[in-house]
Amino acid sequence: MDPSSPRGGLFASLRGLLASAIGLLQTRLELLATEIEEEKLRLLGLLGYGIVAFLLLGAGIIFLAIFLTVLLWDSNRLLVLGLLTALFLICGGISLALAWRCAHAKTRLFSSSLAELAQDRAALSGREVGGP
Repeated sequence: MDPSSPRGGLFASLRGLLASAIGLLQTRLELLATEIEEEKLRLLGLLGYGIVAFLLLGAGIIFLAIFLTVLLWDSNRLLVLGLLTALFLICGGISLALAWRCAHAKTRLFSSSLAELAQDRAALSGREVGGP
């Protein structure tokens, strides 16, 4: 047999191409799964720390309001209660507006997977891709 002749022919080449494509797809799916896991852990951590911060800051603000009210009970208790109520409502409104804006902000989820898929598509079409 001549060493320069192809071994197995067209079907072997197609089988090798299919195996490479499946391997590439598997790698990209593993990357996607890793990104989903990282995003889930990040969101759970953010939620946990946010809940603890909310509870502790809320308790601190309530105790501060009670302290100021008791401190000024004899002279200006209604003024203090009115100012603290207004302050709480304003801060709550600002926080609600910020939370609304964060909830509706567009994020770039799976950006690494999308970049890799774009590189794969460019490589398969024979174009050069500039990378980081």
